[in-house]
Amino acid sequence: MAGALSSLKIVEVGEMVSAPYCSKLLADMGAEVVKVERPGVGDRARTRGPFPGDVANPETSGLFLYLNTNKRGVTLDITKPEGFEILEKLVAGADILIHNVAPPEMDRVGLRYERMRRANPKLIMTSILPFGLTGPYRNYRAEDLTIWCAGGVCVLNGGGPEHPELPPLKTAGHQEGYQGGVHGATATIAAAFAQLSDGAGQHIEVSVQESIASILEMTFEYWPYMKMIATRLGQKPLQPVETMQCKDGYIYLCCIEEHQWRNFVEIMGNPEWAEMEIFKDRLVRALNWDALRPMLEEWVSQQTVLDLYRKAQAKRVPFAPVSTMGDLLNSEHLKARGFFVEIAQPVAGTHKYPGAPLKYGRTPWEIRRPAPTLGQHNAEVFGKQLELSDARLEELKRKGVI
Repeated sequence: MAGALSSLKIVEVGEMVSAPYCSKLLADMGAEVVKVERPGVGDRARTRGPFPGDVANPETSGLFLYLNTNKRGVTLDITKPEGFEILEKLVAGADILIHNVAPPEMDRVGLRYERMRRANPKLIMTSILPFGLTGPYRNYRAEDLTIWCAGGVCVLNGGGPEHPELPPLKTAGHQEGYQGGVHGATATIAAAFAQLSDGAGQHIEVSVQESIASILEMTFEYWPYMKMIATRLGQKPLQPVETMQCKDGYIYLCCIEEHQWRNFVEIMGNPEWAEMEIFKDRLVRALNWDALRPMLEEWVSQQTVLDLYRKAQAKRVPFAPVSTMGDLLNSEHLKARGFFVEIAQPVAGTHKYPGAPLKYGRTPWEIRRPAPTLGQHNAEVFGKQLELSDARLEELKRKGVI
């Protein structure tokens, strides 16, 4: 069977993470995607590692290769009138245009939905932007750190009022881009479904700041409900709920129900201190956590992660090993499910990449092709698909348009 989205044709004008991840999700489910990059330099993700052998090469960036599977790649300078005209021709034969071009550049080059729909009245255009297309921050530029801070995550990872010496903290990587991409993909599929019912396209704008703010769980309610400011630290109302270090790694302890605590005490060999009045129930254990924590840490530090985890599991105590990246790569469970996939790319070689976190019973998710080299499909897309002559392609290349 073909992929679930094999009937969709998509043009992507994307750099780094958000728009490329959005279109990758759709491409891996079968959609046909043409990725547009700047001539000569390409997507900025090509400059980001990791690189095989730690040797920088725009064709071997691990970030780029992961984000751009199943896409054909062309080079096109849409800031030039001739380049934008070619973009319009691509869009005319597509169902969807996905981009993360910043609003000031959208204005400058004319990347407006009103203009693009003249080329294709049924077009769905998904714009994934730092702060959306309206509001006082519309034209602000933003990278990952900016959006994490603006979305509220960094302050949650800070020390809070009780630990002012600890600054806000960003998570590793480009997580804001992935969140924007997931929200963009969900919205795009919904718009494609609506298009099937009424034949009309529409413009979708995704604010990455709002994508981040929407996943902060109940943190907005902490103050009106409890007069508390949510942070990663501070005194928990129940204990133990904590990550501690074993001999060979970290484990997450969770035994806030009384039967869980009693079973954990048995695992520890019923130490005398566990019967002290200051540890009599979960509320009191939380109030006296500064006394309980060192004793738990000392005992836990003498255990191995898997041994303690299995003992707790047998007693129905919900502990959890903290996986490292190596643990995930070597996980027997993920191997059995085929989560990691090997992708052969002509320059980078064959390497493992994360696969799909989902399984289709009938319409498969699959990697059909590796990420494109820079301009790999210019002749195929511009020549065969748009029917531009070889002479015209040479002229466009000489002018720096492609």
